[in-house]
Amino acid sequence: MIAHLRGRIFDKQPHRIVVDVNGVGYDVAVPLSTFYGLGEAGADIALRIHTHVREDALLLFGFATRLEQDLFERLISVSGIGPKVALAVLSGIEPGELISAIHRGDLARLTAIPGVGKKTSERIVLELKDRLPKVEHPPAPEGGRTEPSALKDDVLSALVNLGYHRPLAEKAVDAAAKAATAGDFEQTLRQALRELAR
Repeated sequence: MIAHLRGRIFDKQPHRIVVDVNGVGYDVAVPLSTFYGLGEAGADIALRIHTHVREDALLLFGFATRLEQDLFERLISVSGIGPKVALAVLSGIEPGELISAIHRGDLARLTAIPGVGKKTSERIVLELKDRLPKVEHPPAPEGGRTEPSALKDDVLSALVNLGYHRPLAEKAVDAAAKAATAGDFEQTLRQALRELAR
């Protein structure tokens, strides 16, 4: 099993990156919480890896912190939650906020995450309330500056990939672009997710 990868970023998309390790490219799915802190293509990277083996595939999921990996592995232990939904959960809510929402039994906050319905939220709270890791402070992300139109396109693409309907995502991006720091992808995306959660 692969547990850790260190190399360079060969390709980077909101949900996946290709890590070049001595000439071999590893396709790694990552949550947005990890994506926020990544450098650009060519930058050095080290990720914690969860290897998920299925009959038809061997999938790699990468995380910047132990907390993200712990939460992912606890989420996939919940009945009815697979890696794709667990990744969507971590992409739709900050790790600390997720732990807090589960402790509070805040079903409304959990169901605001795309792909998470009421029954799934109830199972998450029921099965994980007493089994959560301690909250750590995540590392400060590296905010990159982008031109406004390109920034909106990037954020919109990330939201659509997360499962939001395009018209709703467009409204959220417009509102977020006005509220967030100009040119900051991370802040704009976070603000757009807040708009969609209202």
